[in-house]
Amino acid sequence: MSVVTTASTSKDISRRFTMMICDDSNIIRRKIERELNIDRLEVVASAANGRIAVETFTRQPVDVVTMDITMPEMDGIECVKKLVQIKPDVLILVISALSDKATAIEALKSGANGFLCKPFSDWQLTEALEELLRGAQ
Repeated sequence: MSVVTTASTSKDISRRFTMMICDDSNIIRRKIERELNIDRLEVVASAANGRIAVETFTRQPVDVVTMDITMPEMDGIECVKKLVQIKPDVLILVISALSDKATAIEALKSGANGFLCKPFSDWQLTEALEELLRGAQ
């Protein structure tokens, strides 16, 4: 019995996740992709605003999304709500320069799973995403 549990657990640990990066700044999108240091997480899409993110996500749902808050056409809070409607188990890490507590709470109430303030280091990004993935197991 414990062998089955161990095998199942090790399968979960090695599970690969797909990811989309949503930020209106091309510099931030590239920084996240460049600094991503998690082998089992593969960036398969990116979006410059919430509207594009929803369109992309509808065609190609991913497991994990990094989401900016302040963007043109559709902000991150509205986008989070729409992504969660499409795929309730999507993992969303909000990455925003808006570091006030109210913004973080609003993002989490909308369906986000975590919040990381800009600017961030590669270590902080990795830790936040690893924590998100641990919660998925």
